[in-house]
Amino acid sequence: MKKILFIIGSLRAKSFNRQVADVAKEIIDGSAEVQELDYSELPLLSQDIEQPELEVVARIRKEVSEADGLWIFTPEYNMSYPGHLKNLLDWLSRPVKPMDYGTPTCINGKRVAISGAGGKAATADCRAKLTELLTFMKAEVIKEQVGIAVPAEAWGTDVLVLTDEQKAALKALADKLIEG
Repeated sequence: MKKILFIIGSLRAKSFNRQVADVAKEIIDGSAEVQELDYSELPLLSQDIEQPELEVVARIRKEVSEADGLWIFTPEYNMSYPGHLKNLLDWLSRPVKPMDYGTPTCINGKRVAISGAGGKAATADCRAKLTELLTFMKAEVIKEQVGIAVPAEAWGTDVLVLTDEQKAALKALADKLIEG
């Protein structure tokens, strides 16, 4: 059974993107193993602490390496991706073998799906910039993406209810990620 690693781009406990990930997990149930990447203790990238490899970095790289695919669920912050998500990707872009930039990274060639829930633009700018960044990092980004515009009432309740159409789009993306 394939292993899919979820990366949630919001640290908020009741985040809309975590709620979307929960729906995606239900959709995938039985078709693949799903695990969520915990990167909450990852420090800001600095060459001063890059070597020797930190325990948290080793764990994260191992989880990414062992996954058959990654699925990023992220909000849009100021027309881009959250800083903590960028920090994670910066760590993943670094060579596993110290200072050997000719060797692949743990994200190199990894199949990646992108979804995002946010304002009226449905995280379009974030998803575009994330696609550009991941492509530069030599990840295999799935062309189809799912953007969800959060309805006004959800902002007051912290509850996002997905439509059947949105669930179908998540199912189609899950199938592409798993079958890839």
